[in-house]
Amino acid sequence: MRTDPFRELDRLAQQLMGPGTWTQPSPMPMDAYREGDQYVVAFDIPGVSADALDIDVERNMLTVKAERRPVAKADDAQMELSERPLGVFSRQIVLADSLDTEHIQADYDAGVLTLRIPIAERAKPRKIAIDVGSGHKEISG
Repeated sequence: MRTDPFRELDRLAQQLMGPGTWTQPSPMPMDAYREGDQYVVAFDIPGVSADALDIDVERNMLTVKAERRPVAKADDAQMELSERPLGVFSRQIVLADSLDTEHIQADYDAGVLTLRIPIAERAKPRKIAIDVGSGHKEISG
């Protein structure tokens, strides 16, 4: 799996430039690792409701988008400090051909979106049987 090597630069720019939009989304932090016969990708998106998540796979490109909307406040509430970013967050990952994109499982719990992507059967290691001949063959010419 490949990811954007400039993620930290994007994160810093997002903090300086404000919330992400649908045309210029902010990146979201993630972890990716192999666990047995599947790859696991976990995205941190706390404060996002499940209906504000969008996951797409086109060929081998996985796209995850999320939108954190402002929380409704009382009319007399005054904001003292606002550090949690709002707006649109997105991440694209190029998936290897050895992954089975037809059977991706997604779970969302405690602000973490976890995707489990199984390794395709054709990519799993397998033993090749060796056929041993019982007789000798001569080549005549």
